[in-house]
Amino acid sequence: MIPSKEEMTRAFESRHGAELQKIFSSSTVAVCGLGGLGSNISVSLARAGIGRLILIDFDKVDITNLHRQQYKVNQIGIHKTEALLSNLREIAPYTEYETHNVKITSDNAFELLKSADIICEAFDNPESKAMLANLVLEEFPDKYLVAASGMAGIGSPNLIKTRKISEKFYLCGDGVSDVNITGGLFSSRVMLCAAHQAHTVLRILASASNCNNDHQ
Repeated sequence: MIPSKEEMTRAFESRHGAELQKIFSSSTVAVCGLGGLGSNISVSLARAGIGRLILIDFDKVDITNLHRQQYKVNQIGIHKTEALLSNLREIAPYTEYETHNVKITSDNAFELLKSADIICEAFDNPESKAMLANLVLEEFPDKYLVAASGMAGIGSPNLIKTRKISEKFYLCGDGVSDVNITGGLFSSRVMLCAAHQAHTVLRILASASNCNNDHQ
């Protein structure tokens, strides 16, 4: 039996407090890229009761994705936007979802992201990362950007950190590791970085309601 929206809201409020949950529920977060980072970020934010998620990716689920991304074996070959939407609706049925099965470019990013309060960069391509960061910083100076750099390899999880680059730009990861150098991606370390990104989003929103006094 699926709980009602009111029951879900009360459950969120019992964990987060009514004031903070109201902030979460009225916020819109865009997740750019739905791979190891983006799919895990999306699940964490949906579980926190974020009101609206904008999910953007052009790729399909591949068997090589399954060890670190929030997809299932029976979803291989399905567009990630469609597969993740299905999974998220089972987790958080009352969150509003907006999906875009496209590749973000400098030409379409403005329209895709203009309604988001916070933008999460979750690409695996350095050029795409740089493009999005530059666009957000130039075109959306009022929006927060939470990006990632370095989560590959079997190195210590304690090296994954969150750094505040500027007033509205946060960077999560170890800042060093690259899959081409380390030779692999491990679910636990990728999920750690994604958790840093998702938690940074929640801390940003909490600071807006004065529910977080140590926001750095």
